[in-house]
Amino acid sequence: MPDFPYRTALIVGAGPGISASLARELTSLGMAVGLVARNVDKLAGLAEETGAHRFAADASDPASVEGLFDAVGKEIGDPDVVIYNASARARGPLAELDPVEVQKALAVTAYGAFLVAHHAARRMLPRGHGAILFTGATAGIKGFAGSAPFAMGKFALRGLAQSAARELGPKGIHVAHVVIDGGVRSEARPEPTDTPDSMLSPDAIARSYVSVLRQERSAWSFEIDLRPWVERF
Repeated sequence: MPDFPYRTALIVGAGPGISASLARELTSLGMAVGLVARNVDKLAGLAEETGAHRFAADASDPASVEGLFDAVGKEIGDPDVVIYNASARARGPLAELDPVEVQKALAVTAYGAFLVAHHAARRMLPRGHGAILFTGATAGIKGFAGSAPFAMGKFALRGLAQSAARELGPKGIHVAHVVIDGGVRSEARPEPTDTPDSMLSPDAIARSYVSVLRQERSAWSFEIDLRPWVERF
């Protein structure tokens, strides 16, 4: 659509669900879309369906992320929208968690987000134009028992988003953090038949992302909270 202000998007941590819905929504707007995952074979069907390009990268590895942005720039052009969806979990009681697994989870959820935002900003700043969106979660607002590493990562992600928004917003780059506050429906996690619309629709989430991207600079959102009607505040 001619009124959409962006032309090229990169979705990091792509897979089924939110990322797939985003790929469909953004390509329908005529955008060139890059899908990033460690294993790009799983993205073959989505890439064929949408015409999106696939890129293999490890978001937690500095050299891999630098190489990713170089490859994307050569194949589809430097992205003016970057969406960070990657995250990892280490579950269990605090006293029983494997420190190595916790370190890996934080590296993907938080450090990887920094690396991606770092390289996105380096390419967007000279143009004074772009958008960086981070996919957050309830865990970035409140921590739950048995899920400390996920809360740590998502709290850090929210802090990164807030700092980046204050730094980059005045320079023309829209940064927003999206709190996914509830379960997201999928084939593996179907919605209960007795409570319709009790889980977040990935397609509805994607449309909300696009609404944020359409915002005028005089009224940018820096954080939005998406929840189904059954979620408690």
